Amino acid sequence: MAETDFLVIGSGIAGLSFALKACQYGKVYIITKSVADETSTRYAQGGIATVMYEPDTFEKHIKDTMTAGCELSDPNIVRITIYESQDRVKDLVQWGVDFDKTNTGKYDLGKEGGHSEFRVLHHKDTTGLEIQQKLYQQAKTHPQIKILENYFAVELLTQHHLGKEVTKHSTDIECYGAYVYNPRTKLVEIALAKCVVVATGGIGNVYGNTTNPSIATGDGVAMVHRAKGAIRGMEFVQFHPTALYHPTERPAFLITEALRGAGAILKDWHGNEFMHKYDPRGSLAPRDIVSRAIDNEMKISGEDHVYLDARHLGQDVFFTHFPNIYSKCLSVGIDAVKDMIPVVPAAHYSCGGITVDEWGRTTIANLYALGECASTGLHGANRLASNSLLESLVFSHRACEDARQKINSIHFVQGIKPWNAEGTVSNEEMILVTQSIRELQSIMSNYVGIVRSNLRLQRAFDRLNIIYRETEMLYQRSTLTIRICELRNMVATAYLIIREAMKRKESLGLHYSIDYPSKN
Repeated sequence: MAETDFLVIGSGIAGLSFALKACQYGKVYIITKSVADETSTRYAQGGIATVMYEPDTFEKHIKDTMTAGCELSDPNIVRITIYESQDRVKDLVQWGVDFDKTNTGKYDLGKEGGHSEFRVLHHKDTTGLEIQQKLYQQAKTHPQIKILENYFAVELLTQHHLGKEVTKHSTDIECYGAYVYNPRTKLVEIALAKCVVVATGGIGNVYGNTTNPSIATGDGVAMVHRAKGAIRGMEFVQFHPTALYHPTERPAFLITEALRGAGAILKDWHGNEFMHKYDPRGSLAPRDIVSRAIDNEMKISGEDHVYLDARHLGQDVFFTHFPNIYSKCLSVGIDAVKDMIPVVPAAHYSCGGITVDEWGRTTIANLYALGECASTGLHGANRLASNSLLESLVFSHRACEDARQKINSIHFVQGIKPWNAEGTVSNEEMILVTQSIRELQSIMSNYVGIVRSNLRLQRAFDRLNIIYRETEMLYQRSTLTIRICELRNMVATAYLIIREAMKRKESLGLHYSIDYPSKN
């Protein structure tokens, strides 16, 4: 691959919005391991939270964010994000994103769990898809942006690849680019860059049931971890309370929180409301509370799901605001106007990730991390609904502002060692990879899910160590494939989640242990 000023790994809202700004200052390569529009962004239904009209205020949004994050969010980061939110939404509008408006011409704002006011901009119930399509259309026609689909970033390049020692204690690590798998040649190439942006999305597929697309395997987090960059907050995995219960389907179809914001009510198998037993905010309590409540109701009843009752909303509300949800439910035999919708929590969002500062900078020089794979400090112990798209926009802008000031003073490094595939052979037993993935997902779902304990975490850690050793042996001897790389990344990501969960001797936000009193 050729040298480039900016190498962006990932093509969701974080990667694309960075590229659309960075292309003013240099050449941008975007590499994405699937087609460019297959991202977590496209599956985001709810919208983007922004203060627009009175009586809402920035201070209310800040308070809601801090409360949802169990006061573990970084107050400075929260303030930066929310005070810069309106400008970043204007960027989306300039790129062609069409948010719903009322008959008066004002934006039609939704309200979701944990929000004290109506502040969620949306495009029906397909907001993420609207954003993904409009940003991709802008990027694919820009002469300074080159998009390489179905390419896979294997490892980040640092001094280690110049033959120098790099440890987790090193304070001078630099990033020079990445080893990238070319699907056409089936070879691993060297991609050199002055600045590298990791925007690889989420980690949902380390769990058995997730709303994330199959590409969400923790690749960015795992690569930065192996490059000795700092990672934090991985114990805080958000389970979305209301994924459509349809066991044969993966990923799980998301039933947006906005439907509860419009008045839908969670009910048990007997048709009784139950959320008032757990929180006075009822079905609009923050996601960690709702997910634990549903988990408890399922254990009490012995059933596999609960119900979301939206029948009283009527056909007009569904057709106007939630046509995608209505259509999906109808496709599996559920008429949401007449039938309650079976729902179950599913792994949805990682609130932790690669440690970054207020400019999106990691602990490795010239390496940025943006979007879900990054930990800016915004979300704390639990993400407030619809803050994630906003976070991606704000810190992609700030990262570009930082990178553009130094891009001309950075030089391409020489002497990176070529990828060494000597002694590897084609793996004729993919069942080994497939079965390891299934085992890992089972371990994480059963022992490191919504409710945890010291015993469960230790058992998960012990079981994962076996899979880790088996995977490393297979990786070292096998010709490289994307699937074995994904397994390796999933193992590393699962390890980081378990490690951080074992270290936290309290229940806080999304990390809830039966061994410690709850602080929620």
